[in-house]
Amino acid sequence: MGRRKDTGTDRARLVLAQEAARIIAEQGIGDFRQAKAKAAARLGMRDRGSLPGNAEIDRALGEHLLLFGRQSHVDLLALLRRAALSAMEILAPFSPRLVGPVLHGTAAVNSSVSLHVFADHAEQVGERLEQHNVNYRSCETRLKSRRDRVSSFAGYRFMREDAEIEATVFPVDGLRQAPISPIDGKPMKRADVRAVEELLK
Repeated sequence: MGRRKDTGTDRARLVLAQEAARIIAEQGIGDFRQAKAKAAARLGMRDRGSLPGNAEIDRALGEHLLLFGRQSHVDLLALLRRAALSAMEILAPFSPRLVGPVLHGTAAVNSSVSLHVFADHAEQVGERLEQHNVNYRSCETRLKSRRDRVSSFAGYRFMREDAEIEATVFPVDGLRQAPISPIDGKPMKRADVRAVEELLK
């Protein structure tokens, strides 16, 4: 009896994860929690035990993009990764690293390109953008550290090749320790210029 209930719960989690993935892919929502809430409301699921984790949604998103995106998804990833390289070239003095959906291959419509850059002072990054006549706006990103502490980091948003770039500025020694991924709870994977170039081959 308990096994049947568990199976029903698993099925509900899968259905909700798939619906959240569809919302992310089609509506360009980047916040998993928001997509999950929207999917739960649409499906009438309120039981927190039935709600999938971020890793389950990320898996479902990858499957959705593979199934429905096909060539258009391949083209989108190529465009976003070229935009990443263009931004990384400008920000070269700050050891830029690509992170997030554009690196993992799960970027969807309206996904921005997430970069981590490293500087003694965040203002140095802004000055570099100004030197290259790049219009930007300041932003702030909250990320979790290994010690399970949430910290705020300054950043800059700007456009390159029709894609929005979000460059988050870390201290120089932040290159050694990546923040925790909200997807799987592990240190974020980061890719340097050479690794991104390999992805584009």
